[in-house]
Amino acid sequence: MTRWDEILTLPVQNPTILEFSAADITWSMVEGWKDSMDRLALIPFSRVGDFVRGESNNKACPTRFHVEARRRRSPTMTCKPKVDGILEYILYWCSFGPDDYRKGGAVRPSRSSCGKRKTPAGRPNTKRGCVCHFIVKRLIAEPSLALVIYNHNKHVDKKGTPCHGPMDKMAVGTKAMFAPYISDELLLEVMSLLYVGIPVETIMQRHTKMVEKQGGPSNRDDLLTHRYVRRLERKMRRSVYELDDDDAVSMNKWVENNQDCVFFYEDFSDNDTFVLGIQTDWQLQQMIQYGNRSLLASDSKFGTNKLKYPVHSILVFDQQKNAIPVAWIITPNFTHGEIHRWMGALYDRVRTKDPMWQLGGFIIDDPLTDMRTIREVFQCPVLISLWRVRHAWHKNLMSKCSDFERRSMMAKRLGEAISSICRGNGDIELFQAFLEDFIDCSGFVDYFKALWLPRLGAWTDILKTNPLATAEVASAIERYHHLLKLRLLNEADESIYQRADWLVHKLGTKVHSYCWLDEFSGKDSFSRYWRSEWKTGPNPWQQGLQIPDSDIVIEGNCARVVCQKHKEKSHAILNPGSELALCDCSWSRKGNLCKHAMKSAKVCRDRGLAPPSLALLRYYQALANVVHCPPSDSVICDHAIAVAVSVRTQLDALLSATNGSSPDTSLFKGPQSTSDNEPRELDVREAHIENGSEVPADEDSDEDSPACKKRKPRGPSDEDEIATATQVSEAESSQATSIRELDRSQDSPAPQERVRRETSDGYEGTAVMEISDDEEETAAVQITQPSESENSQATCVQEVDRNQDSPARQERGGR
Repeated sequence: MTRWDEILTLPVQNPTILEFSAADITWSMVEGWKDSMDRLALIPFSRVGDFVRGESNNKACPTRFHVEARRRRSPTMTCKPKVDGILEYILYWCSFGPDDYRKGGAVRPSRSSCGKRKTPAGRPNTKRGCVCHFIVKRLIAEPSLALVIYNHNKHVDKKGTPCHGPMDKMAVGTKAMFAPYISDELLLEVMSLLYVGIPVETIMQRHTKMVEKQGGPSNRDDLLTHRYVRRLERKMRRSVYELDDDDAVSMNKWVENNQDCVFFYEDFSDNDTFVLGIQTDWQLQQMIQYGNRSLLASDSKFGTNKLKYPVHSILVFDQQKNAIPVAWIITPNFTHGEIHRWMGALYDRVRTKDPMWQLGGFIIDDPLTDMRTIREVFQCPVLISLWRVRHAWHKNLMSKCSDFERRSMMAKRLGEAISSICRGNGDIELFQAFLEDFIDCSGFVDYFKALWLPRLGAWTDILKTNPLATAEVASAIERYHHLLKLRLLNEADESIYQRADWLVHKLGTKVHSYCWLDEFSGKDSFSRYWRSEWKTGPNPWQQGLQIPDSDIVIEGNCARVVCQKHKEKSHAILNPGSELALCDCSWSRKGNLCKHAMKSAKVCRDRGLAPPSLALLRYYQALANVVHCPPSDSVICDHAIAVAVSVRTQLDALLSATNGSSPDTSLFKGPQSTSDNEPRELDVREAHIENGSEVPADEDSDEDSPACKKRKPRGPSDEDEIATATQVSEAESSQATSIRELDRSQDSPAPQERVRRETSDGYEGTAVMEISDDEEETAAVQITQPSESENSQATCVQEVDRNQDSPARQERGGR
């Protein structure tokens, strides 16, 4: 086998960690030049930077690698490409070499006469003759891959002795023991603190105190100097956003200078409009950490009235359920729905870093969003959040309706209309009746007719079909939207809002620094410089949970909540438990969800004074679909029904124990009663066993779904689910057998009376379903106990959505 045949047959290694080094790769020895053996490996070219950073952070010998030489070739060539052709050649060298400025060391003659480089390859006083280096080649045959040749992997000089790091005895007590530069994490911290207004002296004072507390310097970051921070501050102060008088030219220059934080860019053309996607390395890390098997949310219309180009934010939620922006997309207002152009690039960027990354659910705030693209790209269910509708109606009710009682009645009617539509008992006629009944409130009625009446058709359709996000998510998105307005739209000269280069510059500097500060654990050390742009404390949902139930008094259509700061005061909440509750606090008067309204709604539902939230209702409906739409395989079908009924029974018991009433089983009823459905399901299953045919799907399955038109290949996640399906305990198997025997009797009682177990708050049930078609696709559904937490809801809806959109169901439905 020739050299290149052997190289191209090597496996492509892509470690699942953010940064990886040579120790995380399996190296192969291939014959090289002049009968020498090359130590090499293949990795994705997009992860070369991760390998360089991981190799620089070697604990045994910390260093930094710089580009010593680089050659590029144009991707478009007239001649026929060779199998060993190179698109790009990069030579990375340890910053402690290759020159040796120590006494008696060798220095290349060309280095003293060469011109000043834009990016110098290390300080001259750090050059100690290190020969450690590696070569990266981007192949013409495989442009997406990088061939890494790492023959000199020891940090030694030409004599073979250690020349820097802890192993070098001559480097003890000098900076040569550590890396030549500070880490990227400390650089981000210093720059962020400078952007939010922390003085240089304060930063150095806190840093020096921390180093003294730990007993002296232990790494390169501990050697941070006042001069270096002052130089960063001067660089920040001299930076300008206006790189050219022409806004379009200035934007192109900004994109060229910031390629690392641009994941998608398309300029104006004859067919397409301008789109720019921004994501920094820190945002990418947050997306991988908090978005894996969790939720992403969309704030799609920020700045539509003031900015030249509105900002579309993609959010994740941290452990405290606060929203963190992980990407900003800037595009003209009339193209906000064209997410198919950039969403695939965002997904590929994340999967390149972590191939095992998978999304649990995507939350949208606009019914016109391209949900088909989201399902195809992220392979997850799509939820809708009502925060934007509720915020706009609430804010305009407070400003356009001065009559207190009239405002309360209008808010209650709007909340009842939304609730009825979500429960399937209403349509757009409810809003038309609302306008007729409150025609005397001309201010709000005119606003409602002009802006919302044309949109209600799309909102009504999506509320009937899609699962809903909880109030916890709505509170987090609303708070992020408010903070972004404080941090971005605070310029004295509003004419600057019409420049796109100003927008991207401020998002990447100040706004990004504030977002980083929100997650910074040591921000309390700089509390004396607090300003309104800073985020302090938990979001309103978390604040509401901290209010004791004894401070809530329900009196008919009004609730009073004792103020936690001033116990002698209280806040009045009208329509507690409604989707549009009104509070008299300052935060609620601005149209926001306040902690008093959310706490009063929770108390009302716990006491049985208000129905469950719409998000929890949709969770119950999804759970009921598992029972009424079982899979075709008889064994897995019986087991899935058994566990689903067990979970449903425990939910009924929990609700009845909380509300002090009998369980409400109406939420789980399907189109027909249980007694009518059980003989039909039994006959279908028996016919399936006897004839070996497939069970037809329900008539109202989603045939227009993109998942039905394209069969999805079985991926790693499916294999995990199959493994879960095979690991069924003996207790659950016996339970499934007993339920199957009960199903065969015509006079079987209700499902919740067949299976009873003692319930506990920490219970988790697993319902496993297997769908058999021509390719024997298998899926497992895991259902956790519902709560107001959105992660549980997303998991259930995801699996039910996968079941409903299965290609096998579409094929059976066509029969």
